[in-house]
Amino acid sequence: MFGRDIGIDLGTANVLIHVKGKGIVLDEPSVVAIDTTTNRVLAVGDEAFRMVGRTPGNIVAIRPLRDGVIADFDTTESMLKYFLNKVRVNGLLTKPRILICCPTNITSVEQKAIREAAEKSGGKNVYLEEEPKVAAIGAGMDIYQPSGNMVVDIGGGTTDVAVLSMGDIVTASSIKVAGDRFDSDILNYIKKKYKLLIGERTAEDIKINVGTVFPGGRQEEMDIRGRDMVTGLPRTLTVKSEEVRESLEESIYHIVQASKNVLEKTPPELSADIIDRGIILTGGGAYLHGIEQLLMDELKVPVLVAEDPMHSVAKGTGILLENLDRIAGRKMKI
Repeated sequence: MFGRDIGIDLGTANVLIHVKGKGIVLDEPSVVAIDTTTNRVLAVGDEAFRMVGRTPGNIVAIRPLRDGVIADFDTTESMLKYFLNKVRVNGLLTKPRILICCPTNITSVEQKAIREAAEKSGGKNVYLEEEPKVAAIGAGMDIYQPSGNMVVDIGGGTTDVAVLSMGDIVTASSIKVAGDRFDSDILNYIKKKYKLLIGERTAEDIKINVGTVFPGGRQEEMDIRGRDMVTGLPRTLTVKSEEVRESLEESIYHIVQASKNVLEKTPPELSADIIDRGIILTGGGAYLHGIEQLLMDELKVPVLVAEDPMHSVAKGTGILLENLDRIAGRKMKI
């Protein structure tokens, strides 16, 4: 009867919804299929994702979020409305209070866009919290003590790196290099080296099944199919792990540099804590083969992957929802 408190991980690749008292109730791709002739939304989430790269000319499957922020406001609103209706969080008398996560360095205009999209989708009060902070809480880190905790959250659109202490962010960096960039790196590498056109979904399959970022970390290969750029005909090709590592080298370098920059700005006492506790990896990018070994080698600090990296942010919103009344009194509400 009454609206529930909900937490939303509004990701570039996936949207996860955590309902207070129920846990994570939705985990679907941030994709919307639209008929361009009528501007009608045909499908959202899993159903729309199945259409990516497989639709006729008048139907486009789009991602309304880019680099962790809203790129298409109306489509984001339609997507959120669909998901909120699906999980049935609106009460007869009240609307739900919504806690949404966002990257650390987004502008006030981008924050306003997120808030407005959530309000128009049926939210009563909308609160924003920074993604690495929520990811750290969801990964089981006790960030409320006077000690240093470091998290590297590699999502679909952004990688957020942060050092936290006393419940807040001490130093942080957010870069627009993450899962989507990895896919386009692989896609462009295959296109350039083999003159073969492949789709985003094939690039993602390569990343998951044979990809690695650590030299010699994986020695596997897989057959892929695409369109030959010379003949225009379908062609099969074998891709090796080492080639994937080569294609991802530059993007991974940016993540390593962002992590080094954050460590360089961290107060020495907190740096000492990080050496003891290690760095926690969250987000879908934490599954990338060899990423923890590479960061450990480069940063000279222990690196651990969170227990359930994909759901760390959504789990963190669930923990914060328990204290939403206390949070509501703070500056979070914008």
